[in-house]
Amino acid sequence: MPYFELPSGVVDQRLAVAAAIVVAAGLMRGFAGFGSAMAMSPVFAILYGPAQMVVQIALMELLVAAQLIPGALKDVEWRFVGPMGLAAVLAMPFGAMVLFWADPEILTRAVAVILLVFVALLLTGWRYRGRKRLPITVGLGAISGSMMVTTGMGGPPVLVYMLSGPDQAATNRANIIIYYATTGIFLLGVMVWNGLMEPAVLWRGLLLTPPFWLATYIGQRLFRQSGEQLYRRIAFLFLAVIGLYALLR
Repeated sequence: MPYFELPSGVVDQRLAVAAAIVVAAGLMRGFAGFGSAMAMSPVFAILYGPAQMVVQIALMELLVAAQLIPGALKDVEWRFVGPMGLAAVLAMPFGAMVLFWADPEILTRAVAVILLVFVALLLTGWRYRGRKRLPITVGLGAISGSMMVTTGMGGPPVLVYMLSGPDQAATNRANIIIYYATTGIFLLGVMVWNGLMEPAVLWRGLLLTPPFWLATYIGQRLFRQSGEQLYRRIAFLFLAVIGLYALLR
């Protein structure tokens, strides 16, 4: 059976680069609760193309999310995450159409630009002072869902909304973890439905998930020993470096 045989070309120099990025992304995911998809997307798009990048990240994120969920449940705001997640799921089919029709090089550059704009906005110090209103929550969830399928990262719209607000780091982190976990299940389903779950993706997932999991665990331990300001600075710096690399390569 093809899925039980290691495809040629899986273990190569690209896998070594991917492993290094996965470790850095796992540290970010465990520490900040987000950032792993945004760190991996630009590099994985260069290595494997946008379509395989999306399904590869969706698979790995879902496998690793299990270790973060228990610690996040006590702080999550379900009345906020629920409507946003539902809107994201309903918007995913639109993102799938864009993924199939858009030029791969344009999508790769778009990922880098979106990431840099996101970081620049938060670095200005701007914070959303209003309440989390349902229309805004649903609208940003829909944008996020379509971006998940198209670029492999749906974080920027919802993360700007969450991280620029007055909530504490623990609350933001829990909301982000649960949002990614719930939407990730449906995202992977969309990818499988569209025939993008190839044997090579599964094998890379098996090889890359263990270091991703370990790095995420270490990141969790670092989060418990850090303050909120350090949490934000490290997250923004890391994402900015990844975005610049993908844009200027």
